[in-house]
Amino acid sequence: MLKKRVFIISILLVFIFLQCGSDPSVEIKYIITADMRNFTGDNIDYFRGACEAIAKIGAGDFMISPGDIDPPDQVYATIKNYIGQNYLWYPVVGNHEAETVTDMQWLRAFNTNGDSLSNIVNKGPSGSVETMYSFDYKNVHFVVLNEYYDGTNDWTTDGNINDPVFTWLTNDLKKNIKPIIFVIGHEPAFPSPDDETGRIRHETDSLNQYPVERDRFWSALKEYNVKAYICGHTHNLSVIKTNGIWQIDAGHARGTGDTGARSGFITISILSDSRVVYRVYRLDLGSTSYSETRNGILD
Repeated sequence: MLKKRVFIISILLVFIFLQCGSDPSVEIKYIITADMRNFTGDNIDYFRGACEAIAKIGAGDFMISPGDIDPPDQVYATIKNYIGQNYLWYPVVGNHEAETVTDMQWLRAFNTNGDSLSNIVNKGPSGSVETMYSFDYKNVHFVVLNEYYDGTNDWTTDGNINDPVFTWLTNDLKKNIKPIIFVIGHEPAFPSPDDETGRIRHETDSLNQYPVERDRFWSALKEYNVKAYICGHTHNLSVIKTNGIWQIDAGHARGTGDTGARSGFITISILSDSRVVYRVYRLDLGSTSYSETRNGILD
């Protein structure tokens, strides 16, 4: 009887070991925060609170911020102070940066100096060399668009995937050899309501104000098997799938600076089995803490 019990226990232990050993591990984890504009610094009710929550749950490998990060030097200072001095941050030009000379100067210098923007594999075209770029991280390719580039300057204030942006994007995607791809820009292709409050902003003046260019852009994302398009601009957080491509609008991370929708951030984890998992965290009402509100797989 004892030998039989030992045998059964041994089989169970082997089963448990195999099951645990087969569980996929997190290969890459990154954070998305957006539109914390003018709500940075040491006030825990603002972007600092999001940064502390990110540090608490695990900040992963880096952060991407799809625009409206004005002034970017203060956003970066808050990140360094409350997440880590050497934490990687990839900024994206939003409409408020494009219309502010000092913001654009800082973003150009930030890339030129290599302060944070490591792993770059493709610089932007002439006139947007520092503010449009792509980078690789392990088995993932990230493409950061400057939707305010007009073919000559990187600061026009009318967001669009025009011919110069589209040409650079598709040339970049053609050269990519990584199996998982994310494209990041400021304005949504399909402005969507906040997934909690239903609030909608920039409903007709995002990338969709140029439907021909928007549809061409979306078709290219599908052609090159892009996993998701990541954006901001609306302050409304949503994760939707349209015509086979995910759009992730990160909402805003300005804490109580916008009460029309709860402040939030999103984590993206790429697992060893190549599944991509997202988790949404939002500010608890009447608190400085953030809690997970939803999650899912970007299939």
